[in-house]
Amino acid sequence: MLMLALSGMRTRWITFVGSFVALALGVGLIAATGLALAATFDAPERGPERFAAAPVVVRAADHLRVDTPTGTRTKPLDHPGPVGPRTADRLAALGRTVEDRTFPADVTAAPTGADAKAARTGADAKQPRTGPDVTAARTGADAGKSRPGQDAEARVGHPWPVAAAAPYRLTSGRAPAAPGEVVVTTRPGGAPLRTGDRVLVRTPAGNGPRTVVGTVAGRGFEDAVFFTDDEAARISPDIDALVVHADATAVRRALGPDSGMDVLTGHDLRRADPDPDRDARALVSVNALLGTAAGITLFVSAVVVASTFSFAVAQRRREFGLLRTAGATPGQIRRTVCAEAVLVGVLASAAGVWLGAGGAPLLVGRMTGAGLAPPWFALGDASWPLHTAFWTGVFVATAGALVSCHRAGRTAPTEALREAAVDSRVMPASRWAAAVLVLLAGLGLPALALAVDPGDLLGRKSYITRPMLLVVGFALLAPVLVRPVGRLLTWLPARLPGATGVLVRENTAAGVRRTAAVAAPVLITVALAATLTGTVATLEEARAAESRTATTADFVVTSGQEGRPMAPAFVERARAVEGAVVSVSRSTAVTVLEEDTALVTSEARAVDPARLAAVSELPVTAGRLSDLDDGAIVVNEEWLTTRVGDRVTVWLGDGRKASLRIAAVLATGTGDNGVYVTRRNAGGAGVDRIDVKVAEGADRRAVAAALQSAGAATGTRVTTRAEWLAATGPGTNDQTRTGLRMILGIALLCTATALANTLVMATSDRVRDLAVLRLAGATAPQVLRLVAAEAVVAVGVGAVLGGVVAAVNLLVVWGALVLLGVMSAVVVPWGTLGLVVAAAALLAAVSAVLPASLALRTRPVELAGARE
Repeated sequence: MLMLALSGMRTRWITFVGSFVALALGVGLIAATGLALAATFDAPERGPERFAAAPVVVRAADHLRVDTPTGTRTKPLDHPGPVGPRTADRLAALGRTVEDRTFPADVTAAPTGADAKAARTGADAKQPRTGPDVTAARTGADAGKSRPGQDAEARVGHPWPVAAAAPYRLTSGRAPAAPGEVVVTTRPGGAPLRTGDRVLVRTPAGNGPRTVVGTVAGRGFEDAVFFTDDEAARISPDIDALVVHADATAVRRALGPDSGMDVLTGHDLRRADPDPDRDARALVSVNALLGTAAGITLFVSAVVVASTFSFAVAQRRREFGLLRTAGATPGQIRRTVCAEAVLVGVLASAAGVWLGAGGAPLLVGRMTGAGLAPPWFALGDASWPLHTAFWTGVFVATAGALVSCHRAGRTAPTEALREAAVDSRVMPASRWAAAVLVLLAGLGLPALALAVDPGDLLGRKSYITRPMLLVVGFALLAPVLVRPVGRLLTWLPARLPGATGVLVRENTAAGVRRTAAVAAPVLITVALAATLTGTVATLEEARAAESRTATTADFVVTSGQEGRPMAPAFVERARAVEGAVVSVSRSTAVTVLEEDTALVTSEARAVDPARLAAVSELPVTAGRLSDLDDGAIVVNEEWLTTRVGDRVTVWLGDGRKASLRIAAVLATGTGDNGVYVTRRNAGGAGVDRIDVKVAEGADRRAVAAALQSAGAATGTRVTTRAEWLAATGPGTNDQTRTGLRMILGIALLCTATALANTLVMATSDRVRDLAVLRLAGATAPQVLRLVAAEAVVAVGVGAVLGGVVAAVNLLVVWGALVLLGVMSAVVVPWGTLGLVVAAAALLAAVSAVLPASLALRTRPVELAGARE
């Protein structure tokens, strides 16, 4: 069998080269994504940064811990509390302590002249102006023209005494000794600040010019501004952490077991760093992206390789018939085909592993360059992805051949010789059964989800994997669907003058397996491209529609930086604007224990109930928003408890436990309809959004001018409702679209290669057909046009089937949105579809015409009599 397999591979090398290339590329893509995926399982081990030189750090517990019947459950707190003054006094008795405070301290060029007076707002306006005259920081020739809030560099403020805990060392100047003096960190690529510069610093206490009296080298994890201890305490009175120069055991004993404080030493000091989980969190999205890419690559590779092997086996029916006539048993034919598949699978998988090992660094480099992965992301030393990719390739090749060779082995000798002319009986009963079952699953599972949990259909894992069953089902039915779809596409060309249209129609109908093999990769390409891009665009449009409906304010003001509160001075000035209805809100979170087993945290906004109704129209399904008070909560339909008047036990953003009454219930929507509480239950969150409605009869221009003036003085950007909707509307998430393009690019590369390989195989096998056309009087250009037209029609068949799959999936998404209370149109990515189909048609035409043109160089008489 092995010698027969090698002989067959040597004779039909074009067929096996196509299978080899398709499989090698698929394995290479699986190996590359697998290696990158393996690198996401472990974040780099980092030591403490901000408090690396501190002996002991005490801070409020940053995790909620709840005992349940199944064990202790934990969740990160949204706003951990401060270290209380009594706790600080108690620990001061053990040894020297240093109070740490962290607050926003954005730095920009100091204004001059009249702008300087306008910039001095809040408490900082009372600060004495020391040092040289106010001048612009050295940031370029136009620095003197800068205004407050323009080109501000986001930094954090700390008291200078805590700098030694990092440790920071002065590289120039001296430590701050008086109000208005600061020390700043410097780094390559940052603002070129130097000792003696005058800068405008924006803090929660207001804006004011300050003198840089010293600089320290940045340590990479933050850009900081250091103030005197007294000035930092005035700006941010709460103590965020306490450095204690004492024995950790004595500190724990002094605090007691139920103090709500964490005592950190050694490597645990990492937990007091800014965003200590940022590395692991950064890898979550990378892991999801690469996992999705690997899954789609595996699926696409399996389908196109199985289709390629199936077509390769179908091309050899005459050969199998001759072998049967010569006395070969069905088992011998099956073993021969399987041996060929294993040989191709082993060789192609080995080549694919080599390609994947070399391509993985390029993939990681492109991901970091596009911002899809953090800059430090790098490949590890894992080898299991290479083994997995290799054996996956061998399995896919063998499985793809098994399905086809089983039918070839069952064919009688005379029937195989007869089937070599025209494809007939292309759908055995087993394939019909498999196709029906897969299609029923592909349609039934979404229907069940629509009835039980429509929101589950909007998740990324759902809408990425959902098309796969339908793709497989339509690919299995392709031999049956090719004739009617092909006749539909060729209806008009067949009625035009000339024989080309008729020949295209008849050749498409006669060569069902060939057309189905060409259509399969196009089906996958169109279905995935249209479903993924269409679903993302539809969901973005749905969220935009929700925002347009829910937000009725005339102006929307946000902090501009996630996690940073708005300047208190702006909040005060906005509330004082005449003719403006101002709704101030805070971003927080609430956590609930569901079914006594799991802690579930929901995003929440702390609002003023009396003002909320004036600036929004939320999708209330039960209760009234006006009933929201300090003892109540507004939830959405995703919560287990949704009956108005019932009480729910929640933990607030700072860890406090509260029993709140359900005042109203909101529709689930796209998932952005969160929870609403009052300011008392905000858990220490600061104001990060203000919605402003112009009162009836008030002057809109006057309100806008007052808000803009307040924004200019405090470095706050004021936007109209239209501007805010445009900034948060469809197409603004570049990272999501870049990731989607990467996933589609990987899939399209595999399908494009399979399309080209299949057409080269199919055209090379038709040289005698082309010679007959030449002998019948057709010119070489006419034959080439016929071959190109047949390839384009095959692409059209795949595009139609892929479009049906995409349409079904987009209708499922639309149905889920309707059931969730969101009325939004389906966004069909016509541009993407047109580009994909046009590229596939061009590739198909070129891949078919090139081998045909080479074959036509030989005399038709020689081709017509050539041995197969």
